[in-house]
Amino acid sequence: MNVTGPKRGSDERTYTISLAQLEVVPSHPEENLEKGEGFIAEAARRGSDLVCFPEMWTTGFPWEKMGELARRHACILDSLCSLARDYHIWINGSLPVLTGRGRVANTSLLIDPEGQMAGTYRKAHLFSLFHEEQFIEAGNALCLVDAPWGRTGLSICYDIRFPELYRTYALKGAGIVLLPAAFPCPRLSHWKVLCRARAVENQIFLVATNRVGSEELGSEGEVTYFGSSVIIDPWGDPVVEGGDTEELLTATIDLARLDEVRSSMRVFADRRPDLYEL
Repeated sequence: MNVTGPKRGSDERTYTISLAQLEVVPSHPEENLEKGEGFIAEAARRGSDLVCFPEMWTTGFPWEKMGELARRHACILDSLCSLARDYHIWINGSLPVLTGRGRVANTSLLIDPEGQMAGTYRKAHLFSLFHEEQFIEAGNALCLVDAPWGRTGLSICYDIRFPELYRTYALKGAGIVLLPAAFPCPRLSHWKVLCRARAVENQIFLVATNRVGSEELGSEGEVTYFGSSVIIDPWGDPVVEGGDTEELLTATIDLARLDEVRSSMRVFADRRPDLYEL
């Protein structure tokens, strides 16, 4: 099957992105994948170049089962690559992937329309508030992908609180950074401020896809995710923004906006790295 929707028009600098703001069924990757295919099919029908999913969208966070679930993910990854190829669309989102040492890494994957892995990024900043470091192996490298819409950085959820990561991507030429997330209540105000700040200070498009629904996290109790998935442009304006229910958000970005903002507000030229201690 090769399903393609209408793509961008004559302006080669416009791209359409869909955000799959879904409710994850914990511990049921096959069920989440089936739901995900529906979002992918609809994104392709809308003519999207890229569809983005939240953090750990095939499993949620059943920590004690994470190793077993990661071992089952070889077939999930194969299926995702096939879906990217069938619908001729780029796919991003984070999943549990086994490392060479047999541990689990929270991994953001960017799959191209040929079903090939264009980029992988293991979450570098682990969320100690929820004891993620006890179950997940931290990544030790950033990931930049030269996609059709330009150089693209990969990040995951808690990374949004670490501006150095996004500045590094921007200095290395990224115009877009993707952020699959599982950002819960009561931190909606933080989410809104941080997403906007990372876009404004680095003059990038930030594509942030958050999940909705609730999940039982053992000693942490029940956690509720508020959605509010968003694309922020380089000036800090929302291109599209979701609510708190399951939905597929779709918007077109114009990369000419990068040039407009960066030429009018010369942040990178005005930097003083000789003064910074990082």
